[in-house]
Amino acid sequence: MGLTLPCLCLVTDRSIGEPDSLVDRIAQAVDGGVDMVQIREKDLPGGELLKLVNHIQKVLAGKAILIVNERVDVAVAAGADGVQLGEDALPIAATRKMVGPQSLIGRSVHSISGAEDAVIQGADFLLAGTMYATRSHAGVNPAGPRLIESIVRQQTRDSKLLPVIGIGGITAANLGDVIQAGASGVAVITSILASADPRVDASKLKNAMLDAWRDRLSAVTREAGGGSDRN
Repeated sequence: MGLTLPCLCLVTDRSIGEPDSLVDRIAQAVDGGVDMVQIREKDLPGGELLKLVNHIQKVLAGKAILIVNERVDVAVAAGADGVQLGEDALPIAATRKMVGPQSLIGRSVHSISGAEDAVIQGADFLLAGTMYATRSHAGVNPAGPRLIESIVRQQTRDSKLLPVIGIGGITAANLGDVIQAGASGVAVITSILASADPRVDASKLKNAMLDAWRDRLSAVTREAGGGSDRN
């Protein structure tokens, strides 16, 4: 399954809410418009993580991309759509040998140099952060949408454009700035998993993202046409 752009990604954290309700909340979020689900449960042993991934895979039934964070072995065993790697994880070339040519490989980046390295290594998409202050990275100073803007500008210069997805403290109220900075999507955790109605809030996020995406494309079209509409 290929990456849909713009992409609304849900990153899991079963410590938010009742752990037993995680799969149900994911299903609701996908019904609301989530395009990608990234399973990030770093404390789970391999066997338990594989069971969780298999369960979520059945629930998704191909309606969203399924990505496993870091655990390449679990991603391969489950037949997931891809894997998300940290900056200090296995080299992408080595990972590619394990997951195969059809799997998506995402790379988490926090700087322009990290993004450049990921592009050179052959990543399929980038997860860039942190955009805004967030509970999951309480001690990290947010880089803000400027990081996205800088990464995209550098990629344009190098003629090596990869989708860049912003992550960190993103809500329906602030995601427009992330998309306008050049992001190809956003990733959220709390905005959906802590919601009383994951389907409704996922839908709000998706609609806000699509509106910002259309606005950005319209601005690009106007600039290409000379900056104004002419009769």
